[in-house]
Amino acid sequence: MKRILFFIILFCISLSVIAQESCPQVIPALQQWRGTGGTLSLPVRGSIVIRTTDKAALESTARILISDLKELMGWDYTLRTGKPRKNDICLSLTPPDEELGEEGYVLDFSGYACIKAPAVKGVFWGTRSLLQILFNHQGTLPKGTARDYPQFPNRGFMLDVARKFFTMDYLKQYVKILSFYKMNEFQIHLNDNGFPQFFENDWNKTYAAFRLESERFPGLTSKDGSYTKKEFIELQKMGKAYGVNIIPEIDIPAHSLAFAHYKPEIASQEYGMDHLDLYKEETYRFVDTLLDEYLCGDSPVFIGPDVHIGTDEYNKKEAEQYRYFTDRYLKYIAKYGKNPRMWGGLKWLPGKTPVQAEGVTVNAWSYDWIDPEASLKDGYKLINSCDTYLYIVPSAGYYRDFLDHQWLYETWSPWLINKKLTLPEGTVGVLGGMFAVWNDKCGNGISEQDVHVRSFPALQVLAEKMWKGSNCQVSFEQFEDLCRQMPEAPGVNLLGRIPSGVCQTASGEVQLTPAGEVCVLSGTDSISTVLQEVGYPYAVSFKICPDENAPNSSILFKGPHSVVYANWENKGCLAFSRDGYTFVFHSYHLPEGVWSDIRIEGDYKGTSLYVNGKLQERLEGRTKKVYCQQYKRMEYMEYQETLIFPLQQIGDGLNGFKGKIKNVVCKQF
Repeated sequence: MKRILFFIILFCISLSVIAQESCPQVIPALQQWRGTGGTLSLPVRGSIVIRTTDKAALESTARILISDLKELMGWDYTLRTGKPRKNDICLSLTPPDEELGEEGYVLDFSGYACIKAPAVKGVFWGTRSLLQILFNHQGTLPKGTARDYPQFPNRGFMLDVARKFFTMDYLKQYVKILSFYKMNEFQIHLNDNGFPQFFENDWNKTYAAFRLESERFPGLTSKDGSYTKKEFIELQKMGKAYGVNIIPEIDIPAHSLAFAHYKPEIASQEYGMDHLDLYKEETYRFVDTLLDEYLCGDSPVFIGPDVHIGTDEYNKKEAEQYRYFTDRYLKYIAKYGKNPRMWGGLKWLPGKTPVQAEGVTVNAWSYDWIDPEASLKDGYKLINSCDTYLYIVPSAGYYRDFLDHQWLYETWSPWLINKKLTLPEGTVGVLGGMFAVWNDKCGNGISEQDVHVRSFPALQVLAEKMWKGSNCQVSFEQFEDLCRQMPEAPGVNLLGRIPSGVCQTASGEVQLTPAGEVCVLSGTDSISTVLQEVGYPYAVSFKICPDENAPNSSILFKGPHSVVYANWENKGCLAFSRDGYTFVFHSYHLPEGVWSDIRIEGDYKGTSLYVNGKLQERLEGRTKKVYCQQYKRMEYMEYQETLIFPLQQIGDGLNGFKGKIKNVVCKQF
C-alpha cells in the first residue's frame, strides 16, 4: 500500500513539474496553463488556417499575424481556409464563454497551434501570446493548453502630444507596442500649453499647441507638428485592428491656451489666458463648433466609442459655472453616441449644479481633485490614473522621471486608487488603470525615444498587473529579466537595441566598417551599415580625418531619428540633431587633414565626447532658471541633451562628410 501511495505521489509531482517547467513565458503572464509535456515545432514556412465561416471576422487578424511572424521570426506564412493540418496555426471563433468574455482566449498546442476565442479581440490577444512564446522559446511551443483573460477591462496609456510633438509614425509604433502587451487603450492628449514663467511670464508668448487639423478654424492647428484628419482616422482604424481603442482628448476649459491664442476673446481675464471664459456665449459657440467638426456627419473624425473632454484644474472660485460647463459637454459628447470621459475635478470644485454621471468614465488622478468613493456612489465609472504612482513627467523635478517598477509589480493594483485609499477588491465601477506621460517642460529637449525609455518598462509592468494581477510565483527579479529579453513589438525597435542576428565580437562590439580599412567619402556618397541606430547606454568610436575646406554642417552619421554633423556652422565642431533640437560640442574643433580618435558615449541623462582617449565634453545638466510671478519664486528647466546614436549610414548623398574615416565600432552596454 505504501509503495502504491509513493508512486501516486511521484506521478502527481511529475505532472506538476511538467506543467511548471513548460509554462510559456509571456507578458502579461497566462492566467491558467496545463502542460502535457513535449514541444511543438512549427515550420519556418507554413499556414495560418481559418474556417470559411470565420474568414470575414478573422482575416485581418490572420494577415497581421502573418506580417508579425515575418518581422519577429523571419518566417513565411500564408493564409488558407479549411481544416488545420499538422504544424499549422489555426484561428477560430467559439461560442460565448462567461469567463473568457470579449478578450479571453484559449491556446491549445498539440498537433498544431490553435487559438480560439468567443470574440475577435480574444483571438487577436491569443496571437500576441503565440508570438511572444515563439520568440522566448526559440521558435518552439511547449505542448499544453492555456485559458487566459484579463483581470480588468480597461488597461491604458495616455500620451501628451501637445506640449511635445510625437510623429504619427511614433503613435503607430505605440499602437503595436501596446497591443503586443495587451494594453487596450491609448489616450492622446491633443492640446495643452507650457508654463508662462518659462516664456517671460507672458501668456501671449507661452507655448501652446492643438495637434489636429481643423478646417472650421484655419490657423488653429499647430504649425510645428500636427496630424491631418485622414492620418488620425487611419490611426484609429489601425488601433481597432490591433485591439487598441484610441481615445482623443480635447482638454477644456483649462489647459486651453491654444484656443485662446487663436481666439483671445474667449480667454478668461481673471484666471489666466489658459482658462476659457465660462460666461461668454462665444466660448460655447467655439467649443460646440470644434467638437462638431470631429463628431458630426456620416464619416466623423473620431470613430471610436470614447471621447475625453479634459475638465481638469480649473480655478475653484468658479465651481458652479465649471460644473455647468462640464455637464453641458459631457451631454454634448453623449448626444453623438460617444462615451464621454473626463479627469476628476468635482471634489476640488464642489457645488449644487448637477453633473452628468450616467455613462461617464472618470480618470481618478488626484486625491485633492476627486473623491473616488463619492464618484462611484454617484454612478461614475473610474479608471485609476493616480498621479503619485502613475505619472511620468520627464526631467521635471516633480512627479516621477521613471515609475517605481518594483513597487508597482509587488504592491500596486487598480484598487489602490490613491495614496490614502485602497478600495475593496471587486468594487463595482473600477474599470482598470491608465498611466500617463506629461511633457510639462515645453522645450526641454526631450526626445520621442527618451520618452519611450521611460514609458516602455512602465508599460510592461502595468500590463502584467492589469491583466494577470498579482503573480506570487514569479519574483520581480525574474519578471525584470523577462522584460529585458522581450521585444518591444514585431518590427519595433525604438530602444535601439542591437539585434541578435548582428555579428558581435567576444567583447560585444559591432564593427561597422572593415577593421583597419580607410573609407574615403566625397561629400556626395555614403556607407550603409548593419545597424539603424544604437540605444542607451552605448559607445561609438571612430578615427576621422576631415579634408581641408570641409563642407559646412556636413552629415557624418544619419539614422531614422537623428543626425550627427561634422564642421557645424563651419566651426569644426561635432553636433547632433533630433526632434527639432540641435546640440553642439563647442569645446572641440576637428582639425582638417589630421587623424583624430573620437568616441561618443550616450545614456538617458546626456552625451559625452572623448578625444584621443580623454573626456573632452559632457552635455548634461544645463538648466534655464526663471522667475515665476504667480508663485513668487525661482523655477528651473533642465535640458535633455541626449542622443540615441544614428548608424544607418555614414555620410550623405547631398551634404555629406568629406574626408576619411576608419574603424567605426559601436558597443551597447
